[in-house]
Amino acid sequence: MPVIELSDVSRAFTVTSRAGLRRTKREVRAVDGMSFTVEPGEVMGYIGPNGAGKSTTIKMLTGILVPSGGSIRVAGVDPSRHRLKLAKRIGVVFGQRTTLWWDLPLKDSFAVLQKMYDVPMARHRENLATFVALLDLGELLDVPVRQLSLGQRMRGDIAAALLHDPEIVYLDEPTIGLDVISKARLREFLAEINANRRTTIILTTHDLDDIEALCTRVMVIDHGHQIFDGTLDGLKSSQSAPRTLVVDLATSLPPIEVNGATVTKVDGPRQHLTFPPTTSAAPLLAQIAANYPLVDLSVSEPTIESVITQLYAPTPS
Repeated sequence: MPVIELSDVSRAFTVTSRAGLRRTKREVRAVDGMSFTVEPGEVMGYIGPNGAGKSTTIKMLTGILVPSGGSIRVAGVDPSRHRLKLAKRIGVVFGQRTTLWWDLPLKDSFAVLQKMYDVPMARHRENLATFVALLDLGELLDVPVRQLSLGQRMRGDIAAALLHDPEIVYLDEPTIGLDVISKARLREFLAEINANRRTTIILTTHDLDDIEALCTRVMVIDHGHQIFDGTLDGLKSSQSAPRTLVVDLATSLPPIEVNGATVTKVDGPRQHLTFPPTTSAAPLLAQIAANYPLVDLSVSEPTIESVITQLYAPTPS
Protein backbone atom coordinates (compact mmCIF):
# COMPACT_ATOMS: atom_id res chain seq x y z
CA MET A 1 0.00 0.00 0.00
CA PRO A 2 1.30 3.51 -0.77
CA VAL A 3 2.31 5.58 2.24
CA ILE A 4 1.40 8.80 0.42
CA GLU A 5 -1.60 9.24 -1.88
CA LEU A 6 -2.67 12.47 -3.58
CA SER A 7 -5.72 12.56 -5.84
CA ASP A 8 -6.46 15.70 -7.89
CA VAL A 9 -5.13 17.94 -5.11
CA SER A 10 -5.28 21.71 -5.47
CA ARG A 11 -4.45 24.58 -3.19
CA ALA A 12 -5.51 28.14 -4.01
CA PHE A 13 -4.63 31.40 -2.30
CA THR A 14 -6.31 34.79 -2.61
CA VAL A 15 -3.86 37.58 -3.40
CA THR A 16 -4.85 41.20 -2.84
CA SER A 17 -3.20 43.99 -4.82
CA ARG A 18 -3.73 47.74 -4.69
CA ALA A 19 -3.70 50.30 -7.51
CA GLY A 20 -4.33 53.75 -6.07
CA LEU A 21 -7.47 53.51 -3.92
CA ARG A 22 -8.71 50.37 -5.62
CA ARG A 23 -8.05 46.93 -4.26
CA THR A 24 -8.34 43.89 -6.46
CA LYS A 25 -8.33 40.23 -5.52
CA ARG A 26 -7.25 37.31 -7.62
CA GLU A 27 -6.91 33.62 -7.04
CA VAL A 28 -3.51 31.97 -7.38
CA ARG A 29 -3.29 28.18 -7.59
CA ALA A 30 -0.03 27.13 -5.98
CA VAL A 31 -0.88 23.46 -6.60
CA ASP A 32 -3.31 22.51 -9.34
CA GLY A 33 -4.69 18.99 -9.88
CA MET A 34 -1.73 17.07 -8.41
CA SER A 35 -2.03 13.27 -8.26
CA PHE A 36 0.67 10.76 -7.31
CA THR A 37 1.51 7.96 -4.88
CA VAL A 38 4.69 7.12 -2.98
CA GLU A 39 5.55 3.58 -1.94
CA PRO A 40 7.19 2.62 1.38
CA GLY A 41 10.97 3.00 1.27
CA GLU A 42 11.08 5.27 -1.79
CA VAL A 43 13.44 8.23 -1.90
CA MET A 44 11.75 10.79 -4.12
CA GLY A 45 13.23 14.10 -5.21
CA TYR A 46 10.49 16.74 -5.49
CA ILE A 47 11.99 19.58 -7.48
CA GLY A 48 11.06 22.72 -9.36
CA PRO A 49 11.84 26.44 -9.50
CA ASN A 50 10.88 28.89 -6.75
CA GLY A 51 7.11 29.29 -6.69
CA ALA A 52 6.48 25.92 -8.35
CA GLY A 53 4.40 24.66 -5.40
CA LYS A 54 6.91 22.43 -3.59
CA SER A 55 6.59 23.92 -0.12
CA THR A 56 2.81 24.17 -0.44
CA THR A 57 2.66 20.46 -1.23
CA ILE A 58 4.84 19.58 1.77
CA LYS A 59 2.68 21.72 4.05
CA MET A 60 -0.43 19.88 2.87
CA LEU A 61 1.27 16.50 3.34
CA THR A 62 2.10 17.42 6.95
CA GLY A 63 -1.34 18.86 7.69
CA ILE A 64 -0.23 22.47 8.05
CA LEU A 65 -2.37 23.48 5.06
CA VAL A 66 -5.76 22.11 4.01
CA PRO A 67 -6.23 21.38 0.29
CA SER A 68 -8.70 23.53 -1.60
CA GLY A 69 -9.73 20.43 -3.53
CA GLY A 70 -8.92 16.76 -3.93
CA SER A 71 -7.83 14.31 -1.25
CA ILE A 72 -4.61 13.38 0.57
CA ARG A 73 -3.77 10.36 2.68
CA VAL A 74 -0.45 9.97 4.45
CA ALA A 75 0.24 6.77 6.41
CA GLY A 76 -3.45 5.96 6.02
CA VAL A 77 -4.89 9.18 7.45
CA ASP A 78 -5.98 12.63 6.28
CA PRO A 79 -3.11 14.93 7.38
CA SER A 80 -5.23 18.02 8.06
CA ARG A 81 -7.75 16.09 10.21
CA HIS A 82 -5.27 13.96 12.14
CA ARG A 83 -2.22 16.17 12.63
CA LEU A 84 -1.36 14.91 16.10
CA LYS A 85 -1.79 11.26 15.14
CA LEU A 86 0.29 11.76 12.01
CA ALA A 87 3.03 13.71 13.83
CA LYS A 88 4.32 10.52 15.45
CA ARG A 89 4.68 8.84 12.05
CA ILE A 90 6.50 11.58 10.15
CA GLY A 91 9.65 13.66 10.52
CA VAL A 92 10.24 17.10 9.01
CA VAL A 93 13.42 19.10 8.44
CA PHE A 94 13.30 22.64 7.06
CA GLY A 95 16.76 23.82 6.07
CA GLN A 96 16.29 27.41 7.23
CA ARG A 97 14.38 26.63 10.44
CA THR A 98 15.28 24.52 13.40
CA THR A 99 13.14 22.26 15.60
CA LEU A 100 15.80 22.35 18.32
CA TRP A 101 15.66 24.54 21.42
CA TRP A 102 17.98 27.48 20.82
CA ASP A 103 19.41 27.93 24.34
CA LEU A 104 19.49 24.27 25.37
CA PRO A 105 22.41 21.90 24.84
CA LEU A 106 21.78 19.58 21.93
CA LYS A 107 21.31 16.54 24.20
CA ASP A 108 18.53 18.36 26.13
CA SER A 109 16.64 19.01 22.89
CA PHE A 110 16.83 15.29 22.16
CA ALA A 111 15.56 14.54 25.68
CA VAL A 112 12.58 16.87 25.23
CA LEU A 113 11.71 15.19 21.93
CA GLN A 114 11.76 11.77 23.62
CA LYS A 115 9.08 13.02 26.00
CA MET A 116 7.06 14.76 23.27
CA TYR A 117 6.88 11.68 21.08
CA ASP A 118 6.64 9.26 24.03
CA VAL A 119 9.46 7.11 22.64
CA PRO A 120 10.37 4.19 24.92
CA MET A 121 13.58 5.11 26.73
CA ALA A 122 15.46 2.03 25.55
CA ARG A 123 14.58 2.74 21.93
CA HIS A 124 15.45 6.44 22.32
CA ARG A 125 18.90 5.57 23.70
CA GLU A 126 19.50 3.07 20.91
CA ASN A 127 18.50 5.54 18.20
CA LEU A 128 20.45 8.36 19.79
CA ALA A 129 23.62 6.27 20.01
CA THR A 130 23.25 5.25 16.36
CA PHE A 131 22.66 8.79 15.11
CA VAL A 132 25.41 10.32 17.25
CA ALA A 133 27.87 7.87 15.74
CA LEU A 134 26.66 8.19 12.13
CA LEU A 135 26.39 11.99 12.22
CA ASP A 136 29.49 12.59 14.38
CA LEU A 137 27.55 14.45 17.07
CA GLY A 138 29.45 13.17 20.13
CA GLU A 139 31.40 16.36 20.85
CA LEU A 140 28.33 18.56 20.24
CA LEU A 141 25.86 17.06 22.72
CA ASP A 142 26.74 19.52 25.53
CA VAL A 143 26.90 22.57 23.23
CA PRO A 144 23.90 24.98 23.20
CA VAL A 145 22.18 24.93 19.83
CA ARG A 146 22.80 28.66 19.32
CA GLN A 147 26.55 27.99 19.36
CA LEU A 148 26.47 25.31 16.66
CA SER A 149 27.53 26.04 13.11
CA LEU A 150 24.94 25.64 10.37
CA GLY A 151 26.29 22.25 9.39
CA GLN A 152 26.36 21.04 12.99
CA ARG A 153 22.83 22.28 13.64
CA MET A 154 21.56 20.63 10.47
CA ARG A 155 22.99 17.29 11.58
CA GLY A 156 21.24 17.81 14.92
CA ASP A 157 17.95 18.65 13.20
CA ILE A 158 18.08 15.52 11.07
CA ALA A 159 18.79 13.36 14.12
CA ALA A 160 15.88 15.04 15.92
CA ALA A 161 13.52 14.32 13.02
CA LEU A 162 14.39 10.61 13.07
CA LEU A 163 14.65 9.82 16.80
CA HIS A 164 11.00 8.70 17.03
CA ASP A 165 11.32 6.22 14.13
CA PRO A 166 9.08 8.01 11.60
CA GLU A 167 7.85 6.11 8.56
CA ILE A 168 8.18 9.18 6.35
CA VAL A 169 10.66 12.06 6.45
CA TYR A 170 10.24 15.33 4.56
CA LEU A 171 13.49 17.16 3.93
CA ASP A 172 13.18 20.73 2.66
CA GLU A 173 16.61 22.03 1.55
CA PRO A 174 18.49 19.92 4.13
CA THR A 175 21.97 20.79 2.79
CA ILE A 176 21.46 24.50 2.20
CA GLY A 177 24.57 26.48 3.13
CA LEU A 178 26.61 23.41 4.09
CA ASP A 179 30.20 22.77 3.09
CA VAL A 180 31.17 19.85 0.87
CA ILE A 181 32.18 17.58 3.77
CA SER A 182 28.97 18.23 5.72
CA LYS A 183 26.87 17.56 2.62
CA ALA A 184 28.63 14.28 1.95
CA ARG A 185 28.17 13.16 5.57
CA LEU A 186 24.45 13.95 5.51
CA ARG A 187 23.92 12.15 2.21
CA GLU A 188 25.69 9.04 3.47
CA PHE A 189 23.60 9.09 6.63
CA LEU A 190 20.30 9.42 4.78
CA ALA A 191 21.21 6.67 2.35
CA GLU A 192 22.04 4.36 5.26
CA ILE A 193 18.80 5.17 7.11
CA ASN A 194 16.78 4.47 3.98
CA ALA A 195 18.60 1.22 3.29
CA ASN A 196 18.51 -0.14 6.84
CA ARG A 197 15.15 1.14 8.07
CA ARG A 198 13.18 1.50 4.83
CA THR A 199 12.35 5.09 5.80
CA THR A 200 10.46 6.88 3.02
CA ILE A 201 12.15 10.18 2.14
CA ILE A 202 10.69 13.12 0.23
CA LEU A 203 13.47 15.55 -0.67
CA THR A 204 12.91 19.07 -1.95
CA THR A 205 16.12 20.86 -2.86
CA HIS A 206 17.83 23.17 -5.32
CA ASP A 207 21.07 21.22 -4.84
CA LEU A 208 20.77 18.70 -7.65
CA ASP A 209 23.79 16.78 -6.36
CA ASP A 210 21.51 15.73 -3.48
CA ILE A 211 19.04 14.35 -6.01
CA GLU A 212 21.69 12.39 -7.91
CA ALA A 213 23.22 10.99 -4.72
CA LEU A 214 20.00 9.90 -3.01
CA CYS A 215 16.92 9.67 -5.17
CA THR A 216 15.55 6.66 -7.02
CA ARG A 217 12.67 8.75 -8.35
CA VAL A 218 12.30 12.36 -9.42
CA MET A 219 9.15 14.43 -9.70
CA VAL A 220 9.44 17.82 -11.39
CA ILE A 221 6.71 20.42 -10.98
CA ASP A 222 6.14 23.88 -12.41
CA HIS A 223 3.37 26.34 -11.55
CA GLY A 224 1.65 23.69 -9.49
CA HIS A 225 1.59 21.10 -12.27
CA GLN A 226 3.53 17.85 -12.52
CA ILE A 227 5.68 17.87 -15.66
CA PHE A 228 7.80 14.76 -15.05
CA ASP A 229 7.69 11.69 -12.81
CA GLY A 230 10.21 8.89 -13.19
CA THR A 231 13.85 7.89 -12.79
CA LEU A 232 16.86 10.16 -13.20
CA ASP A 233 17.84 8.28 -16.36
CA GLY A 234 14.31 8.74 -17.66
CA LEU A 235 14.47 12.46 -16.94
CA LYS A 236 17.75 12.79 -18.80
CA SER A 237 16.56 10.82 -21.82
CA SER A 238 13.28 12.75 -21.94
CA GLN A 239 15.13 15.96 -22.76
CA SER A 240 17.70 14.53 -25.19
CA ALA A 241 20.44 16.47 -23.41
CA PRO A 242 23.77 16.16 -25.28
CA ARG A 243 26.72 14.11 -24.10
CA THR A 244 30.21 15.66 -23.96
CA LEU A 245 33.45 14.32 -25.37
CA VAL A 246 36.55 15.83 -23.75
CA VAL A 247 39.62 15.40 -25.98
CA ASP A 248 43.24 16.08 -24.97
CA LEU A 249 45.56 16.61 -27.93
CA ALA A 250 49.35 16.66 -28.03
CA THR A 251 49.29 20.36 -28.95
CA SER A 252 46.89 23.27 -29.27
CA LEU A 253 44.99 23.16 -32.57
CA PRO A 254 41.98 24.85 -34.20
CA PRO A 255 38.58 23.30 -33.35
CA ILE A 256 38.34 19.63 -34.28
CA GLU A 257 36.16 18.85 -37.29
CA VAL A 258 34.32 15.51 -37.10
CA ASN A 259 30.96 14.33 -38.36
CA GLY A 260 28.31 14.13 -35.66
CA ALA A 261 29.85 16.37 -33.00
CA THR A 262 30.34 20.09 -32.39
CA VAL A 263 33.18 21.79 -30.55
CA THR A 264 31.78 23.97 -27.77
CA LYS A 265 34.99 24.91 -25.97
CA VAL A 266 38.72 25.02 -26.70
CA ASP A 267 41.11 25.30 -23.77
CA GLY A 268 44.64 24.98 -25.15
CA PRO A 269 45.17 21.36 -26.21
CA ARG A 270 41.88 20.32 -24.57
CA GLN A 271 38.67 20.51 -26.59
CA HIS A 272 35.08 19.84 -25.59
CA LEU A 273 32.66 18.42 -28.15
CA THR A 274 28.96 17.74 -27.72
CA PHE A 275 27.03 15.03 -29.52
CA PRO A 276 23.47 13.60 -29.34
CA PRO A 277 22.72 11.11 -26.54
CA THR A 278 21.53 8.54 -29.08
CA THR A 279 24.83 8.65 -30.97
CA SER A 280 27.61 6.16 -30.21
CA ALA A 281 30.91 7.73 -29.20
CA ALA A 282 32.94 5.03 -30.99
CA PRO A 283 32.79 6.51 -34.56
CA LEU A 284 33.73 9.92 -33.18
CA LEU A 285 36.73 8.47 -31.37
CA ALA A 286 37.85 6.66 -34.52
CA GLN A 287 37.69 9.88 -36.59
CA ILE A 288 39.64 11.87 -34.00
CA ALA A 289 42.29 9.18 -33.48
CA ALA A 290 42.82 8.88 -37.24
CA ASN A 291 43.18 12.61 -37.91
CA TYR A 292 44.49 14.28 -34.77
CA PRO A 293 47.39 13.76 -32.29
CA LEU A 294 45.20 12.24 -29.58
CA VAL A 295 46.63 11.91 -26.04
CA ASP A 296 43.56 11.20 -23.90
CA LEU A 297 39.78 11.48 -23.95
CA SER A 298 36.70 10.96 -21.77
CA VAL A 299 32.94 10.92 -22.29
CA SER A 300 30.66 12.81 -19.88
CA GLU A 301 26.97 12.05 -19.56
CA PRO A 302 24.48 14.94 -19.32
CA THR A 303 24.36 16.53 -15.87
CA ILE A 304 21.03 16.85 -14.14
CA GLU A 305 21.61 20.62 -14.04
CA SER A 306 21.71 20.77 -17.84
CA VAL A 307 18.62 18.58 -18.09
CA ILE A 308 16.60 20.72 -15.68
CA THR A 309 17.74 23.90 -17.44
CA GLN A 310 16.57 22.45 -20.74
CA LEU A 311 13.30 21.29 -19.20
CA TYR A 312 12.42 24.80 -18.01
CA ALA A 313 13.72 26.60 -21.09
CA PRO A 314 10.92 28.53 -22.84
CA THR A 315 9.52 26.85 -25.92
CA PRO A 316 10.42 28.76 -29.10
CA SER A 317 7.36 30.44 -30.61
